[in-house]
Amino acid sequence: MTGVPTTTAAPPGQDVRPAHTGLTLLALAVAGMVVSVQQTLVIPLLPQLMRHFDASVTDVTWVFTASLLAGAVATPLLSRFGDMYGKKRMVLLTLALLVVGSVVCALSGSLPVLIAGRALQGVSSALIPLAIGMIRDTFPVARITTAIGIVSATMGVGGSIGMIVTGLIADRTSNHHPVFWIAAGLGAAALVLIGATARDVGARAGGRPDIAGAALLAAWLVCLLLAISQGNAWGWTSAGVLGLFGAAAALCAVWTAVELRVRDPLVRLGLLVGPRSLSANLASALLGFSMFAAFTLISGFVQSPSAKIGYGLDGSVLDVGLYMLPSTVTMLVFSALAGRISARIGPAHTLAIGSAFAGLSYLWLALSNSHSWDMLAFSAIQGVGFGIAYAALGTLAVQHVPMSQSGIASGINSLVRTTGGSVAGAVTASILAGRVLAGTDVPTLGAYELCFWIVAAGAALAALVAVAHGLRHPHRTGG
Repeated sequence: MTGVPTTTAAPPGQDVRPAHTGLTLLALAVAGMVVSVQQTLVIPLLPQLMRHFDASVTDVTWVFTASLLAGAVATPLLSRFGDMYGKKRMVLLTLALLVVGSVVCALSGSLPVLIAGRALQGVSSALIPLAIGMIRDTFPVARITTAIGIVSATMGVGGSIGMIVTGLIADRTSNHHPVFWIAAGLGAAALVLIGATARDVGARAGGRPDIAGAALLAAWLVCLLLAISQGNAWGWTSAGVLGLFGAAAALCAVWTAVELRVRDPLVRLGLLVGPRSLSANLASALLGFSMFAAFTLISGFVQSPSAKIGYGLDGSVLDVGLYMLPSTVTMLVFSALAGRISARIGPAHTLAIGSAFAGLSYLWLALSNSHSWDMLAFSAIQGVGFGIAYAALGTLAVQHVPMSQSGIASGINSLVRTTGGSVAGAVTASILAGRVLAGTDVPTLGAYELCFWIVAAGAALAALVAVAHGLRHPHRTGG
């Protein structure tokens, strides 16, 4: 046994879940890929959107951050709904909202409308934890870890594919609308595939939705991210920024009090900061910070003209995706191997190994970044790291919770990962906007290298947290 409990409905010693789960895994992996594609689809377009809407880097970054923020709020809510009403229903809902949001973006003529559409798309981030919950409900125990690894890996693989798709389109048109029509088509295809093949056999949990908890969570996250993103523009000691930080702290305290008192909380704080959950969630937040920071940083760095500003790779939007191809390949390979590694040494130490590789990839770029092969090496090493780390993280998040809470446990882990990614977008945008070449709004090389060091430190901290968790809760290979 790997530490993942079986359903309580089966007779002792017997696993009655169906063995033929290949189509379900295929459908969930494709859906996860589509969700991940939409998350990064706009990243290579950010410089182009700045020119198109005549907006600052801070304003345009909200096209990316709004999606993460919406996902951070929607994930625990829809994960809870999945445990209550059925995970397949919620998966179909997230894909439907992805399609609607994509159409809104495709028809958008202003930056606020585009951001609103991106927020609708971002709700689909809840699909990954819902998919992990479905796997835990329906798959034979021996296949759960590997299946979770494959679905978890789609977060990185789909992200790279999204940038390639955008690059191919941007090479042929300066209009951002076709990218979102493609996203709408992919979402519709995934919707049909899930509806036709996925099964939902998990037990239903009772309770009622925690709308107040969701509203308060959204409020304090918006205040926090707005304060970080506007720190340079308004001044870090300005009344506006300090007021937003104070409001975030106060609203977070109120949210915590509500979650402790409400009968069916949106976020069970025991699953967020409990003795077995805290380290997994902290590592998830740090990895989310590292992964999403890389997406935004690499896009700008690759497209920087070295002849004009002294750094960069003179790449196109398409080149951004092509540089990430090695990451796609290594992530696919090592996410499939992560299940075997985890079975031998446990998910915590497997997570530590993956996080260490992720940190090494950013360390490479911090020290050497002037050649194409630097970016290719970074990409390959990063894929190894996140392929292993996210596969292990998906298992670690749910292995100690009852089956009836697997959806919300995975959702909370995804919440902190997405929150980490949201903070990453705001932090890196703030650093890049605050360190610019004289007389321009172009970030300096030092600004990028500082971001690479910070992201590497985040991944290294995730590795240390995972090692500490592994020492406190040793892995047992026997029953």
